[in-house]
Amino acid sequence: MIGKYGIEIYNNKIHYEFEVKRNITIIQGDSATGKTTLIGLVADYGRLGAGSGITLKCDKECLVLPAVRWKEFIRDSHECIIFVEENLPFIKSKEFAESVNYSDNYFVIVYRDSLPALAYSIEEIYGIREDRDSQKYVNAKRVYNSFYNIYNLDNE
Repeated sequence: MIGKYGIEIYNNKIHYEFEVKRNITIIQGDSATGKTTLIGLVADYGRLGAGSGITLKCDKECLVLPAVRWKEFIRDSHECIIFVEENLPFIKSKEFAESVNYSDNYFVIVYRDSLPALAYSIEEIYGIREDRDSQKYVNAKRVYNSFYNIYNLDNE
């Protein structure tokens, strides 16, 4: 898969909007910043579709990597954006890295530490911050979460 893909996912309480540009995007951050919530929204939409109350807009199918039969899942998925939760026991393995590197999918990986087995760009490491003052989505109850680049090379 080549190119940039915008992802917008939201329900009546929370809104994420970001872009993936390479095969591996890393999302880092402290507890309670919304990383697991993002994965949960993608998973719920995958299970229930529009009936979940979640809206997901993307030109590619967005999926969540399961904890079991993950190798087969990656092998059988093509040109998708696969979200990966940090608590999966195999995430630091060489086998996982090889599966990702030989896949035609994009991966959005939530992980707090480094993943030395994976070849990813520091330009594609993001954090999530809550943006309650955003004028983009005016609704007192909705929280808009914005992604920020952790390593900004343009300011060097």
